[in-house]
Amino acid sequence: MAGFVARRLTLAVPVLLGIVFVTFALARLLPGDPCRSTLGEKATDEVCDAFNERYGLNDPIPEQFRIYLRDALNGNLGDSIKFGRPVTELMVERLPVTVELSVYAMLFAVVIGIPLGIISAYYHNSSIDVGTMIGANIGVSMPVFWLGLMLSYFFGVMLKDTPLWLPPSGRLTAGTTIQPFYEVWGLDVNGDALTLPGFIANINTLNAALVGDWAGLRDALRHMILPAMALGTIPLSIIARMTRSSLLEVLGLNYIRTARAKGARELVVVLRHGLRNALLPVVTIIGLQLGTLLSGAVLTETIFGLSGVGRILYDSITGRDYTVVQAFTLIIAVIFVFINLIVDSLYAYLDPRIRLE
Repeated sequence: MAGFVARRLTLAVPVLLGIVFVTFALARLLPGDPCRSTLGEKATDEVCDAFNERYGLNDPIPEQFRIYLRDALNGNLGDSIKFGRPVTELMVERLPVTVELSVYAMLFAVVIGIPLGIISAYYHNSSIDVGTMIGANIGVSMPVFWLGLMLSYFFGVMLKDTPLWLPPSGRLTAGTTIQPFYEVWGLDVNGDALTLPGFIANINTLNAALVGDWAGLRDALRHMILPAMALGTIPLSIIARMTRSSLLEVLGLNYIRTARAKGARELVVVLRHGLRNALLPVVTIIGLQLGTLLSGAVLTETIFGLSGVGRILYDSITGRDYTVVQAFTLIIAVIFVFINLIVDSLYAYLDPRIRLE
């Protein structure tokens, strides 16, 4: 296993370099002036010349790329052109929001999607199977922005002043604060050392659990329900359909017939003998969907008032904020590589016939 992980990490290096280079080149080949996108159309040539000199935009593109790689390898991802702040600070603020939302959305999709796929395969060609797959097709067809608005209207407006009311926007109720765990624990953090603790503290549910603020945890979880449902509905439908088709394929194999011939109950055959092998393609889909969610969901974040990766990437692309686009693209690529590594490692656990070495 250690050799497999080492090989995959080694192969990831040229992949990441290629992603950084393509992003770097495309950002500069797109039409538009970053100076006037940031300062407005009334910015004079003298102001733009000083602007370009400050951010190194007058250098040839190969030289800009060399400088960017040098700084990135030293842990310096640069300063945002639009916001005038280090990109690492923006990541500490924005990435935890998307991580928290993506994890809960995927948890919602997996916890409901896999059982629905199993039930549909177990009752193959029955009314339950047909109804489940119709629901999955509807779920995968609904636009996220429409579903998000409908959920906000139904739970936030129609059910107002009822026990079923859910907050339609934001991460915490106005006036509610959760003290950072490093302050409660008395950790001595400052400067760059605050980056990782600050990142963890900005994941509200995790931070509340670490400090034992159960009221804050309940409030943060309630604010995550609607956006997680809106974002997780399409992955849920895909996972349910994939689980059903994969399980039906496995249930037709010889070893399943042998288990039935030996007198095993059908439920035991499905869950114990069939499901484990059927989960191989499902795990792949889960990994891909999770990586996609972590890359940002601009519509969901906009509808529910969440300042995450999707919104800042959209603003940075339209504003020609090269450093932010490059940095977040690099981080998203690293996340994809890490998730794919976990998925490949799970194959050996689910199917002992697979030898990663």
